[in-house]
Amino acid sequence: MNAPQALSDYAHLVQTDRIHGSIYTDPAIFEQEMARIFHRAWLCLGHEAEIPQPGDFRATTLGRQPVLMVRGDDGQVRVFMNRCRHRGMTLCEDETGNEKFLRCWYHGWVYRNTGELEDVPLANAYGAQFRREDFGLTPVPRMESYRGFVFASLAPTGQSLLEHLGLARRYLDIFLDASPTGEIDVTAGVHRTRYRGNWKFVGMDGYHPHYTHRSVMDSWKRRPGGNMANLHHGDPFSDESGNLTRDAGNGHVLLDMFPSRLAHVDEYLGGIRKRPGGEDYIAAMQEAHGPQRARELLAWAGDPHVGIYPNLQLIGIQIRIIRPLAVDDTEVLMFPALLKDVPPSINEMRLRQHESFYGPAGAGAPDDAEIFERNQQGLGATVEPWVYLARGLERERQDTDGSIIGMPGDETTQRGQLREWKRMMSEA
Repeated sequence: MNAPQALSDYAHLVQTDRIHGSIYTDPAIFEQEMARIFHRAWLCLGHEAEIPQPGDFRATTLGRQPVLMVRGDDGQVRVFMNRCRHRGMTLCEDETGNEKFLRCWYHGWVYRNTGELEDVPLANAYGAQFRREDFGLTPVPRMESYRGFVFASLAPTGQSLLEHLGLARRYLDIFLDASPTGEIDVTAGVHRTRYRGNWKFVGMDGYHPHYTHRSVMDSWKRRPGGNMANLHHGDPFSDESGNLTRDAGNGHVLLDMFPSRLAHVDEYLGGIRKRPGGEDYIAAMQEAHGPQRARELLAWAGDPHVGIYPNLQLIGIQIRIIRPLAVDDTEVLMFPALLKDVPPSINEMRLRQHESFYGPAGAGAPDDAEIFERNQQGLGATVEPWVYLARGLERERQDTDGSIIGMPGDETTQRGQLREWKRMMSEA
């Protein structure tokens, strides 16, 4: 195929079975991604459990714009632009903290953690027309929450959050309902990784584990019942596993490993029962959800392995936030989520599973960052610019809920994400 006549022809850059490599390497396309996706779409800022106490805040970004997620003294979580209404200074330089009042260190303007302007030094110099109530912190144009997950958008209008989440809501529920009370604790800290590559590499890819993570896959086979092997019996990425790739629409995709986990749930529960308080955890789940639903949730193990387009992933026990910094520079934040109202041994197990694969000492995640950087380098060879994504295309089918499914190593997930990229980038 020939290259597109103009790289602004975004619809032409994504074909049914291939994409043009420029979407990963062209700075002009990245600028349009920030404008058309990250400054319009619903972006996840995190979970309310990161800021559990009145006055807690987290400074983060919405696309490129600095924002504050803060719990006010009234207990309500709000999202404000991290900018003083006077000269535009950022109010919070620290990423996290607890403040009753937010002070601008440039000229001393002070705001309550609920957003109202509290004090202006020498305010009489502004004249009688100056009204404090007109200069509170600026809220983001739109903010909505789903079970504590905080989403915001810089676009004043658009589809609701529930419309955006669509079928993917189910997988947020699965993540949270691993607790018998549906509550999580996200105060354990954060793992960070930054790689010299494009943000769209961070996807749901069931094709690479046999090669990129071969040593990890071999260890699962050698150590039945041990750590991550408790969740992944045998080879969860083989076509014989019964597992699936799933395109849930709107760019939301997942590696659906529920079939193999359900097939081995009794072995998994056997491991849980051996832990202190394990029987109590299972009993609490059954009481909260009923025997059948509890069995399903325990089989999921709180790991939907889902990507919520464009910047959230729920993998293992982590809430993963993707931050594009440049066309070839990406930061990924990984927040371990502990379960509330469970025996300590359950959260200890979850943390050990997280540490065994993710973070700087993990057995798997550093491989991904290395691969992403090599991928970025390879795309610099542009004699043949097209990237082939046809794996499993001919065997995709529609599931009963309307999602599109394929085999574990099929590129159903990549095609699903890129269809949404194409739609959003093609809108004026």
